[in-house]
Amino acid sequence: MAHCKQALKRARQGEKRRIANKAKMSRVKSALKALMAVIAAGDAAKAKTMLPAVCQAIDKAAQTLVIHANQAARKKSQATRAVGAMK
Repeated sequence: MAHCKQALKRARQGEKRRIANKAKMSRVKSALKALMAVIAAGDAAKAKTMLPAVCQAIDKAAQTLVIHANQAARKKSQATRAVGAMK
């Protein structure tokens, strides 16, 4: 355990950031999971309306460095291709 004031503060800050990052990543995963469920159900119209919200969640996670920019681009591309492949 940290002993000096600076180390205690850094531990508090790190814990706050970990919780915030976990929440942002959870939002991304939930949005993707919901989109994939709609795609599996075959509702093309709903999937197209959900796609911008999913991309926005991914972009916000990448903007705050919760995920790497390349990973964000990959996830957005996969989601877009999945929606585009629906008939």
